[in-house]
Amino acid sequence: QDQFVESGGGLVQPGGSLRLSCATSTSIFQRNIMGWYRQAPGKQRELVALIGFGDTTNYADSVKGRFTISRDNAKNTVYLQMNGLRPDDTGVYYCNTPTESLSWGQGTQVTVSS
Repeated sequence: QDQFVESGGGLVQPGGSLRLSCATSTSIFQRNIMGWYRQAPGKQRELVALIGFGDTTNYADSVKGRFTISRDNAKNTVYLQMNGLRPDDTGVYYCNTPTESLSWGQGTQVTVSS
């Protein structure tokens, strides 16, 4: 059983928006900082955004001002609102936590192309 279930990806034109969702278990969600990661074709997985307790956030320079990470504590869900998408945002997006060694989910594919 996947510990993280990502959804919301799709094909979008440059400049468009998508909202990704990631559901996980209560135990994982409530004890961890949560993050969104992505892996572009032929590249290593990279950290995109983090959200801690008290809603402190941190972003990769490449997405600052365009992406917003948030968490819904009642639903054990993390979101990534992506605006102003660019072709180099294309990749598979995953959520996980940097504070434990947990297996990766299936991810959700984001393709930005005209």
